[in-house]
Formats: sequence, structure tokens, C-alpha cells
Amino acid sequence: MVSTTSSYNITSSIDNPSATSAATTSTTTAEQDRFLTLLVAQLNNQDPLNPMDNAEMTTQIAQINTVTGIQKLNDTVSSITSQFSAMQMMQGGSMIGHEVLAAGSALTVDADTHTGSGAFDLAGDAASVSVQVVNASGQVIGTEQLGSLGAGRHEFTWDTSAYTGPGGSLSFKVVAANGTTSVDATTLMRDKVVSVGAQNGTVQLQLEKSGYVDYTALKAVL
Repeated sequence: MVSTTSSYNITSSIDNPSATSAATTSTTTAEQDRFLTLLVAQLNNQDPLNPMDNAEMTTQIAQINTVTGIQKLNDTVSSITSQFSAMQMMQGGSMIGHEVLAAGSALTVDADTHTGSGAFDLAGDAASVSVQVVNASGQVIGTEQLGSLGAGRHEFTWDTSAYTGPGGSLSFKVVAANGTTSVDATTLMRDKVVSVGAQNGTVQLQLEKSGYVDYTALKAVL
């Protein structure tokens, strides 16, 4: 299960934004103090016969203001990114226990109803579509004829009652065509969300059968 420490740390940045703000202010103030110290030292040690002109001083002040502004912008963007990740975490938490569709070709087998199920996205209309069920050895053990289908998402089921091998090792592939011209199909597997966490700033979902996937890998919540 994904450690809850990551989610706690991200969420805490929302609950206590003053901590981030204080750190940003401290960094910016330190940079300004260093600049002013250097500027005063430069003024104190300048040649009295050839002093720094106003234009040069104005340019240096403008440069530190630009650097300070960029630093503040970077800190603000970083804070927004952390808060966005935390909101994704909370949204992901509402999906725990729900079935989802994610990219993959694993066939979901229900031992009670003796059915295997999955889904796929067709890139275009197809005159003939079939789903081939494949075992761990790559052998086709069953075919489901779906006929003509339009572009978009489609689901299917396959009767597993005659199959006696291990259910967890089954996968499927889609064959779609218009005559001799094939139509691209993206396979989607059904799975259930069991936990939500974060890793390297990315929200991840732990699926019951497929392990960890990125939050953005989900195609639908069923």
C-alpha cells in the first residue's frame, strides 16, 4: 500500500500556507539584503573622481528587482503545483472501491458469473470487430465476434465457463478492419482502486490486479 506520508505532506501545504509564504519571504529578503550590502560597499569604495552614475545604479537596482520577481514567481508556481497535487489526491480518494478503466490488455475474470470483461477504443468505424482472448503462452483460446462497430469506446464480455486454466493470466487483443484495411484499437482493462498515494509529486492509484498507475492513466470510472 502506498505510504500515507506523501499525502500528508502535500495536504499540509494547503492547511498551512503561511509556512510556505514565510520561507519565500525569508529567501527573498536575504537576497535583497545581500544586494544592498554589496551596493553600499561599492558606493563606499568607489573612486570619488569617477563616481557611479545614476543610470548604472538604476540598472543594478532594476536587475535585483527582476531576479527577486522571478524568484517569487517560481515559488508561487511551486506552491500551486503542490496544492494541485493535493487536490488530485483528495479526488483520487473518492475512487477507492470503484472499478475503473485503464490502459492495458488484462482480461478481468469474475469467478462467480464465469465471465471475462474488458473494453477498447476504436479509432474509426469498423465493418468487422473481434476480440481474441489469449493465455499466458500467447495462445488464442477464445474469440468473441462483435460485428460492425462505430468509432469510440466499446465493452465486451466473454464466457469463461469452458476455460480451466488460471484466470489471472488471461489477456485480450482487438482485431478491427474495413475489408483489408485495419482499424486501430486501444485496449482498456477493468480494475478496482484499492488505495491512493503520491510518489515524486505524482498522484498514483493502486489497482487491485494491476498494481500502481498514474492518476492520469485512468480512462473512466465505472
